[in-house]
Amino acid sequence: MLILIPPSEGKAKIKSSDTLFKDTNFKYEREVNQVVRHLSILENEDLRSIYGTSQEKSETFHRQNQDIFNSHCAMAIERYTGVVYEYIDWNSMDDTAKKYMEKHVRIFSGLFGILTPETLIPNYKLKMNVLSLQFHWKPILTKALEKEDVVFDLLPQVHRKAYNPSKNVIKVDFSVQNKGRKTAAGHFGKAVKGKFIRFLAENNINSIDKFKDFEYDGFKWNGEQFIKEMNS
Repeated sequence: MLILIPPSEGKAKIKSSDTLFKDTNFKYEREVNQVVRHLSILENEDLRSIYGTSQEKSETFHRQNQDIFNSHCAMAIERYTGVVYEYIDWNSMDDTAKKYMEKHVRIFSGLFGILTPETLIPNYKLKMNVLSLQFHWKPILTKALEKEDVVFDLLPQVHRKAYNPSKNVIKVDFSVQNKGRKTAAGHFGKAVKGKFIRFLAENNINSIDKFKDFEYDGFKWNGEQFIKEMNS
């Protein structure tokens, strides 16, 4: 069983390990190298559209990405600092929950493909939906998931395009319903998604039957997805 979650835009600049990325024997090092080589041939005028920020910051991110193999690392779960990760709250988990996370949780990444929470990675910035990275990683990620008995997919749509789901995949979505109209929870669903991942780990959940036991901020499992009913 695996649980698929997205990375986060926010990243800590920490280096909790003295290990350089080139010394980690990362499973998909060859594929990461291919991405870095692709980055190296980009023109300066292309960088703003790739990184989505000012030219100066884009150039900084670009240099950082190209030097990742010589950069110090931190565990992925500590590197990512977005809302989902804030509500997972790794540092307050007990060892049993952390072992569950490491065994079952997989993080999709535009630069690294797929990570466990404790995989050592350097600081970087690169989204999955640029440079056709979804197609670059699709065969790798599809193969990595195909032998699992069940895969719970908590990914946003942009990351779901990076693999071909088989019958073993159950998509877990978070929606808001207002006056009969249902929409994706979006940013407001990130906190509940983090809480849900923590719930899975703390309760050693391995079956969809137990999803009904989770409730947070009005979100409840309706047998197909988590829904929050709005009264306005």
